Amino acid sequence: MEQLHDLRVSRIIRLCSPKALKEKLPVNDRAAATVAGGRHEVENILTGQNSRLIVIVGPCSIHDTDAAREYAGKLALLRQELAQDLCILMRVYFEKPRTSVGWKGFINDPHLDDTYDIEHGLYHARKLLLEINEMGLPAATEFLDPITPQYVADLISWAAIGARTIESQTHRQMASGLSMPVGFKNSTDGRINVAVDAIRSAMHPHSFLGIDQEGHSSVITTKGNPFGHLVLRGGGKPNYDAASISGAEVLIEKAGLDQSILVDLSHANSGKKHQQQLKVWEDILGQKTQGNRSIAGVMIESNLYCGNQPFPEEREKLRYGVSITDECLSWEETERMLREGAETIGKLLHKQEVR
Repeated sequence: MEQLHDLRVSRIIRLCSPKALKEKLPVNDRAAATVAGGRHEVENILTGQNSRLIVIVGPCSIHDTDAAREYAGKLALLRQELAQDLCILMRVYFEKPRTSVGWKGFINDPHLDDTYDIEHGLYHARKLLLEINEMGLPAATEFLDPITPQYVADLISWAAIGARTIESQTHRQMASGLSMPVGFKNSTDGRINVAVDAIRSAMHPHSFLGIDQEGHSSVITTKGNPFGHLVLRGGGKPNYDAASISGAEVLIEKAGLDQSILVDLSHANSGKKHQQQLKVWEDILGQKTQGNRSIAGVMIESNLYCGNQPFPEEREKLRYGVSITDECLSWEETERMLREGAETIGKLLHKQEVR
C-alpha cells in the first residue's frame, strides 16, 4: 500500500514530558512566591485596586542566558528600589514569530545554528526562569507555540499574545486557560478590534486539543481568563498618542471590558528605533500627568547594551549583551528612564493620597 502520511516529514524526535522537566527543575518556595506575587500585583493594577505603573522591560529576545542573568540581577535591584511607584517585570522572550523565515527563538534553536535542539532550549529556558524568579523578579513572556506553556507557564507572571497570532483561535483558546494576566496586542496593521475580540473570546471557557503534564494528547477544558487586556504596539502608524488612546478606550468600553491598556514603546510605536522609545515614554508620562487612568503599564525593549547586531553570525563573533533581533535601549538608558518615571508616578500617587 502506498504511504499516505508523513510524506514531507524528515524526522520526529520525542521530547521529555512537561512533568519530567518540572521534576528536574522544580519550583522552590522563593520562586513560587515571586510568580504568585507578580501575578497578583498585575491583576490589582489592571482592576484599578492599585495605581502604580506596570513596566515590562527586558531584551527583545533571549539568546544568551549569561547576559540575561546579568541583566536580571540589575533589574531585580531596581524593581525593589522603585517598588512603591512601579511594578517591574522582566521581559523574558524565548519564542519569536516570523512573517517568513528567520531565527525562531531560544527554545526552538538555542545554539543559534539551525540544529533545533528544542529539549535543550526548554530545559535552559525553564532554568533561567527559575533563577530570575529566585531573585525576586517576576517574568513576562509571549506564548507562541501552544505546547510551550505546559513546560514553563508556572514561572510566568504576565503573558502576551502577539500581533501575528491575535486572530488565531488556537491562541485565544490557550489564553483562556493561562494562569496569569494576558495582554493582547493589536494586529500588525494596527487594528484594535481584533485584539478586543480576542480578549472577549479568552474570557470564556473553551475545550480544545492539547497535551497534559504527561505529554499525552488530551481535551483541555478551560474556565476563561478574566484578566485579558489590550496592548497597543502601533501598526501602519504609532498609536500611543492621546487621540489613539482615547479611540481605544471607546472600543474597549463598547465591548464592555475594563479600560486597562498597556503601551508597547517599541515595535511600530518607535519605528523599531531604540532611542524613539524614550520619546514614547515621555508622552505616556505626560498623559498620566494629565489625568489618564486607562494606561496601566508599558513594555520596553532593553538590554545590557544598546542597539542590535546582525544575525545569523558565528556565535563567537556576537557581542555580549547586544540584541540579535530588535534594537534595545542600553541598561544605563533604561535605569535613567525608569527612575525618572518612578518620580513622576510617585508624585501622581501622592496627589491621589492627599485627595
